[in-house]
Amino acid sequence: MFLEMSVAEKLWVGIGFVGQACFFMRFVVQWIASERVKRSVIPDAFWWLSIGGSLILLAYAIYRRDPVFIVAFAPNVLIYSRNLWFLKLERERDAVGAAAAAPVEEACPAPVVAAGEPVAERVRAS
Repeated sequence: MFLEMSVAEKLWVGIGFVGQACFFMRFVVQWIASERVKRSVIPDAFWWLSIGGSLILLAYAIYRRDPVFIVAFAPNVLIYSRNLWFLKLERERDAVGAAAAAPVEEACPAPVVAAGEPVAERVRAS
């Protein structure tokens, strides 16, 4: 069957396998990240691989004119992008909260010191 395909068909089958590999790798990334911290976590790479795999598989489904897979993969990019947006908002809230909770000394930037100035001079200058 594969040998009888045109070059274009073989290329699209390859694209489909790349999409499947991206989609599969998201689980590997999540598994490794969870094993490292000994609890279930979903790293950003999981969502990026989800978006990439979904877009590639959606392109493959459109090429194949397969309505089942088109409907299956079309909304995924929006959902995965939304999760990345929520992570961004959460990090921004955490950064604002950390800055508000930090002592004044930590919240203020350190004085700028000229390059090459001896360390003792840096300490006296601040």
